[in-house]
Amino acid sequence: MKIAMTGVSGNMGAEALRQTLGLPGVERVRVLLTRRKKNEGLAHRLAREYGQRLEVLFGDIAQPQSCARLVEGADYVVNMAAVIPPRSDADPAASEHCNERGAVALADAVRAMPRQAKFIHISTIALYGCRNQLHPFARVGDPLVISPFDIYSLHKLRAERYVLEAGLENWVILRQTAMLHAKMLESNMSDGLMFHTCLNSPLEWVSARDSGCLIRRILERDGAGELGAFWNRVYNIGGGAHGRLTGYDTFRTGFAVMGGSPEKFFRPEWLAARNFHGVWLADANVLQELFGYQRDGVEQVWADIARRHRAYRLAQAVPPALIVQTFFRRLLEHPNSPMRWKKEGDEARVFAFYGGARIPAGWDEVKLMAKGDFGDYAALRDEGRAAEEGRLLSHGFDDGKPPEAWTMADCAGAAAFRGGECLAESWNGAFRPVLWRCHDGHVFPATPYTVMGAGHWCPYCAPLPWDFDRQAKHNPFYAQVWYDTHAKDEDVCYFLDESGRPCMRPAEDV
Repeated sequence: MKIAMTGVSGNMGAEALRQTLGLPGVERVRVLLTRRKKNEGLAHRLAREYGQRLEVLFGDIAQPQSCARLVEGADYVVNMAAVIPPRSDADPAASEHCNERGAVALADAVRAMPRQAKFIHISTIALYGCRNQLHPFARVGDPLVISPFDIYSLHKLRAERYVLEAGLENWVILRQTAMLHAKMLESNMSDGLMFHTCLNSPLEWVSARDSGCLIRRILERDGAGELGAFWNRVYNIGGGAHGRLTGYDTFRTGFAVMGGSPEKFFRPEWLAARNFHGVWLADANVLQELFGYQRDGVEQVWADIARRHRAYRLAQAVPPALIVQTFFRRLLEHPNSPMRWKKEGDEARVFAFYGGARIPAGWDEVKLMAKGDFGDYAALRDEGRAAEEGRLLSHGFDDGKPPEAWTMADCAGAAAFRGGECLAESWNGAFRPVLWRCHDGHVFPATPYTVMGAGHWCPYCAPLPWDFDRQAKHNPFYAQVWYDTHAKDEDVCYFLDESGRPCMRPAEDV
C-alpha cells in the first residue's frame, strides 16, 4: 500500500502519519511539506524515525507540479493540510492558498492519475455555522450557513464543493469536529480568538490521537477490502457523547488545569453572543460503528495536558487575579478580540457577533445549558432524544432513504424547500450533475448528492457575501437554523471590502 499525505506538520496529520506507518501493509508514505526551517527540521526527525518507508517532498500544495509528484503511484491520498483560525483570520491569503486552492490542485492531480488513488479529504464541521440550545445537533445534509467573516469556513466550503463535483472515482469527505491536542492552551494564549466562543455553543470534541486512529483504520479496513459502500459520501468526525460539551464547559475543563474557572478568569461581556461555529453531531456514530476510533474522553485529554505541562500545574498556586491580568486581559486588546472591535467601533463585526443581544454584566445573570437553564443537560446532549423530539433539521425530502433510492420527486421537494427548483428532466442517479435554479434565478449544475446529501446549494448565492438574512426570507432550509441566532427583522449583508476589511450594508443593497 502506497499513501500520499498532506498536513503532517499539524496535530491530526502527525497522528495519522505515526499511526499509518504502524500498519504492516504500508510500503511507503510520501508527504508534502512547505519548505521552511521548521519543516526542514521535521523532515530530518521523520527520516531518522521512519527511514525509507517515508518520503518527504518539499513543495507548494497549490501548485499542480507539486501535487502531481506527491500523488504519483499512490493508492490513497489523504489531504489534511489546513490553515486554521486564528492564522486564517490574520492571513486570508494563506487560507485561500492552502484550504481552497490546495484542495483544488490536489483533486485535479488525483483525477489526472492513470489509475486514480482513493481520495480522503478533511473538511470541517465549521460549515454548519453557529448553533445554540435550539438546534444543537447537526448531521450530514444540514444547511451550510457559515458564520459571517469566518474566512476559514469560506475557503473550506468552496474546496469541499469542488471535491464533490470533481468527478473522482473514489473519494470521501470527512468533516472534522473540534479537536483536542497537547498544545490546546498555548495555541490559544496569543490571540483574541478564544473570546469568539459562545458560552452555549455546542462543541463536540475529539482528540488528535483518535482522529489519527480514524485515518489509520480507514486505510487498514479498505486495504483489506472490508469497506464496500463507504466511498463517495460525506461523514462527520465526532467524539461521541463523552466529547459533547458547551463553550462554558470547555472553558471550565481547560481552566481547571490552571486552578481556575470561567467565573474566575472571564467576564461574560468578553465573549461573543453568536456567530461562532460549533455543533454536536447526531450522526457521529456512523464512523464510530465502522471504525471504533473514539477512545479519548475530554477529561482524560486535559489530564494528559496537565501532566505534560508543569507550568499549568504551578499556575494553580497563583492568585486568579494575577492569571487574569497576565494572560487574559492583554488579549482583550488583540485585533481579533470582540472587546477591541467594540472599542474601535467596528460596527460590522460587533453586530455579526452580538446582534441586539444584551450581554449580562455578571455571571449570576448568565443562562447556561451546562447548568440546566434550558432543560435537562443530559437530555439535550442525547442525539436519540433529539431525533425523537423532532429537534433535528429538515432536509426537505425523505432523507432516511439512501441516495440510490432517491427519485425526481425527492429532488423537486429538496429544491422547493430551498426556495428554488430542480430543472432535471430525467433521473440519472445521485452522482450525475443536473441543473438547479435558486430563488434569485441562478442556474447551476450540481449532483443531487452535493445538494441533498451534503447540504450545498447555489454557488452564486453562497458567500461571499454573507447574505443569509435576505436568503432566509425565501429559503426555509436556511431559515430553520438561521433564526435561532438572528432576528427575523435583521436585514444585513456582511462582506469584505477591497482591503479585506469586514463591512455590512442593508441586504436590499446586494
